[in-house]
Amino acid sequence: MTENDLASLGSVFLIEVDKVKPNSQQPRTEFDLEKIKDLSESIRQYGVLQPLVVIRKETENENGISVEYELIAGERRLRASKLAGLSQVPVVIRKESDEKTKLELAIIENLQREDLNAIDRAMAFEKLVNNFKLKHHEVATRVGKSREYVSNTIRLLMLPEEIQSGLTMGDISEGHCRALLALDGRLEEQMTLYRDIVGKKMSVRLVEKITRNMVNGILGAEESVNAELKSMEKKLADTLGTKVQIEMTGGRGTISINFFSSEELNAFLTRMTAKAEKKTGFEQKSGEKSIDGIMENESAPATSAPVAGKSDFNGAAADPVEELLKNFSL
Repeated sequence: MTENDLASLGSVFLIEVDKVKPNSQQPRTEFDLEKIKDLSESIRQYGVLQPLVVIRKETENENGISVEYELIAGERRLRASKLAGLSQVPVVIRKESDEKTKLELAIIENLQREDLNAIDRAMAFEKLVNNFKLKHHEVATRVGKSREYVSNTIRLLMLPEEIQSGLTMGDISEGHCRALLALDGRLEEQMTLYRDIVGKKMSVRLVEKITRNMVNGILGAEESVNAELKSMEKKLADTLGTKVQIEMTGGRGTISINFFSSEELNAFLTRMTAKAEKKTGFEQKSGEKSIDGIMENESAPATSAPVAGKSDFNGAAADPVEELLKNFSL
């Protein structure tokens, strides 16, 4: 049942904003302050367009009976209304609900509005399972999702807190986390790979490949990441006949090619030229100047160029080294 369905069950009343108390079963742990500010500006101009859903709670005291309202759905609107300075808000009053119903309604509202982050969603599902003894398929039916969706979401809570925090902050995606779950029980390798994902901006596809290798006992986390670069370095070194180093940080990188004399540089350029001639059919014109004159009496540092072409860090290419060579320039 959606919030609109709930609203259709009763009349809309205006009540004092200070009498509305937050939902004790609110699944959200974080609220985006900027979005609340934006919503408050809209409320200042147009008012609260959709009423909050509350239950009425009466409490006896020495002065008689006091009345408060517990929020079932609409906490963002309540916060924004307070920020906008409203003294009253429109509400629909429902009959008093049990704790499970309050949690279900809060989850459903947030899911429909896509307001819950993945970890809050996982914690809410787990609460329905643990506190109210629901099966995964029963949770799925209530929130309009598949059983697999519910089960996979709850599994996110098996990840270390640092990784969960990274997911909440947007440093990694749910796809990355699902791949990391394959390393359950291997905390050190899991954390090493997580930090590589964040630092090197690794794709989900690459992380899935790495975790498959690790699960199959081929390589550890750091070795699997470095193996991709080492393989490229070796192929480039074999092709160019000199030492090559590739460094990657934050999804970008540099290729360094070492030479220590004009002869070595000439040999390197000859190989590059020969490769270009083979690909294009052009031949080097006779009488072209050698690099010797340029390099005479000068030390020879390494030359470097940005990593060009597509590698398996951003999606597979037929041959990353071919792409690097094709786009390379001094």
